[in-house]
Amino acid sequence: MRIDILQADITTRAVDAIVNAANSSLLGGGGVDGAIHRAAGPELLAACRALRETELPHGLGVGAAVATPAFRLPARWIIHTVGPNRRAGQTNRALLVSCFSESLRLADSLSAASVAFPAVGGGVYGWAGRQVAEAAYDAVNGFGASHPSSALEAVEFVLFSAGMEEDFSAVFDQGGV
Repeated sequence: MRIDILQADITTRAVDAIVNAANSSLLGGGGVDGAIHRAAGPELLAACRALRETELPHGLGVGAAVATPAFRLPARWIIHTVGPNRRAGQTNRALLVSCFSESLRLADSLSAASVAFPAVGGGVYGWAGRQVAEAAYDAVNGFGASHPSSALEAVEFVLFSAGMEEDFSAVFDQGGV
């Protein structure tokens, strides 16, 4: 599996699936979540409302993942995942790893060959860039080991800031922790 780390706008990535660092309501928010909702168009909000009315009446749980079509984005799907909010006392690292692991599992079940991730849990949720990168590294390595016949060929980490890109590059170049 090829791993790419870049500083860019995730909404412009022509991959099979992009991952949205969503909030549990799935109804949009700030940061990458807001950018994805704006770029995907109002159809995304309608799809998320439909999920809330059917499968997810209480919202999406922390560490879980669910997919919708990508609508106006160049991707085919959006995989929504909810990171633990460190600022609100959600400090369980396993939940952060789960965001990446469950998103990879879901991308594989959709037969995606490529997926792009933001720094789930970074930013307003308070996880340091290196912590997010280490969780992503662990998830990618665990997925590769447990899914040797996966169709997933490429994983991108599409990061908003140069500092986050440096953190991810350092962790992946060093082989994790």
